[in-house]
Amino acid sequence: MASLLYGAGWTGGLVFAIGLFTSILIALELGRLVWRWQVASGREPETTGVSAVASAIFALLGLLIAFTFSGAASRFDMRRTLIVQEANDIGTAYLRLDLLPQTARDALQEIFRQYLDARLDAYRAVPDRERVDAALARSDVLRERLWTRSITESQRTTSTAATMLLLPALNAAFDTASTRLAATKEHPPSVIFGMLFALCWIGALFAGYGMASSGPRNWLHALFFVTSLTVTLYVIVDLEFPRLGLIRVDAFDEVLQDVRNGMR
Repeated sequence: MASLLYGAGWTGGLVFAIGLFTSILIALELGRLVWRWQVASGREPETTGVSAVASAIFALLGLLIAFTFSGAASRFDMRRTLIVQEANDIGTAYLRLDLLPQTARDALQEIFRQYLDARLDAYRAVPDRERVDAALARSDVLRERLWTRSITESQRTTSTAATMLLLPALNAAFDTASTRLAATKEHPPSVIFGMLFALCWIGALFAGYGMASSGPRNWLHALFFVTSLTVTLYVIVDLEFPRLGLIRVDAFDEVLQDVRNGMR
């Protein structure tokens, strides 16, 4: 869905917005042409029935916009929260490596730094899918090495503190990373977006028909209507894919970068 709507990052988002604006404007003009065709053919344009249908369409459109906007905003907040949570969990797990002997600690700290570098590379590689997949695959390998080595070194120590404190912290960091990855893929079904766009075009068609019956074309009203719908839909989609458009979560990655900078 992201590649379909946005293509390659911000430029793709701009193309999407322009295409959406143009398509809604065309639907508006088609409604006006339908009204003029009925008048030219000698038919009496329908107004009462069209008004009733248009009211129902716009009511349904408003409900769907409210539903998708609310869901997109909540998922956006959740993704930002998970970034901070992953940073906290990684920082805690890294500090608890101090429970291990010096020789084991140095090797594990280096693996941990490489693991976090791979995670950061994956987030920064968006929207390059190949680079993202490569970075995530590298982080998975490092995660397995980190976990296996931590278990081995914890079993070698005479203190139980490493086993009781380090391993749960590592597990929490890995679980949060998996949850965050899953959250980036959590979106409404494509049919919801399809319904949303379809209702916008149908609503624009009826709006154009109704505006044509009220007199000469008013470009101010038409542009205001089209711009309002375009901006609303763009913001909804932007919230759903916050690494591709204008609304972004990149700034929150600085929290992870700060943790990485502290791993000296």
